[in-house]
Amino acid sequence: MKTVLASCAAALVLAATGASAQILIGQSADFSGPAAAGVKETILGSQLLIDQVNAQGGIHGEQIEVIRLDDGLDPGVSLENTRFLIEDKKVLALLLNRGTPNTIAVIPLLDAYGVALIGPSTGAMVLHKPLQKHIFNVRSTYQREAEKAVQHLNTTGIRHIAVVQADDAFGKDAMEGASRAFDKARLKPAALVLADRSKPDFARIVPQLVQANPQAVLWIGSGTAVTDGVKALRAAGSAAQVVTLSNNASSGFIKELGPAGAGVIVTQVLPYERAFGHPLIKEALALTRARGQSELSPALLEGFVATKVLVEALRRAGPRPTRAKLIATLNRFKYDLGGGLDVSYSPTDHSGIDYVDLSIVSEGRFKR
Repeated sequence: MKTVLASCAAALVLAATGASAQILIGQSADFSGPAAAGVKETILGSQLLIDQVNAQGGIHGEQIEVIRLDDGLDPGVSLENTRFLIEDKKVLALLLNRGTPNTIAVIPLLDAYGVALIGPSTGAMVLHKPLQKHIFNVRSTYQREAEKAVQHLNTTGIRHIAVVQADDAFGKDAMEGASRAFDKARLKPAALVLADRSKPDFARIVPQLVQANPQAVLWIGSGTAVTDGVKALRAAGSAAQVVTLSNNASSGFIKELGPAGAGVIVTQVLPYERAFGHPLIKEALALTRARGQSELSPALLEGFVATKVLVEALRRAGPRPTRAKLIATLNRFKYDLGGGLDVSYSPTDHSGIDYVDLSIVSEGRFKR
């Protein structure tokens, strides 16, 4: 409990509604660890919509309040935070938690209390198959992203591909997709290097990559583990093409990379944030500009879309929603986000959007 209370004191963020909230939503995510840059952008996208909904009177007259707790990407802290949110704060649902091991850790609590987790910011296949009855995914899977990344490299003539894999549930999961693509192309990784999730040993990792002399490196890791790794790789003289996954699709990731970011490919799970004709992009951009900001990021957009799903489900659940009523609503849910982008759930499928694309870092932003 001390850890949870410390998290509360350090990182409790409440929606600034000016009124007592009646719909409590919980979130445990990384505000201080390796994924913090992306998480902060995801929250910004989420809060844009929540503030708009509350300013318009809320959902059936009830304001939404989000209680956000820092877990530093530590699964043990995620578990304690989630227990606190469910048992003590009595949240109606959870939203946009971060990390594959972190999400896996809280599944028993979701099942024990019948609480929905909407839009976990992870693409782990274990959250899709077998069906997790209280998890409602919004984004595509890491396996599909990793598979597409290797396929893309192969189709452009790059066949000597090394992989750096986070030595955790996230890394193993994404590697399954990459392995499928290697098998289909009749290739083997030029090197497969495991990396500690939070403290990768670049003095060990980078020499192995340099020795393999790959044309490209698929780097499966989170935030600073990837940015620091790419910098170390460049400092060692390697010009290999670097590809990473959408968990690093944030402006903060690009900023942390600095000059080393030029040409890095990042998979994406939502439409291009500069596709200004897309209805979803128009809506998010209008709210962002109303806040005095000029641009979207993929991470901001992910938070915005997951929160749109939550808000729409709350509307359909009717006045005074319960945990059970919200889950029943989600289990018969189909929602058109515009531009051919649909989110749908059934009692046998909680996968949400099936979309993967690629972007490249150029001139300090993602381009497609």
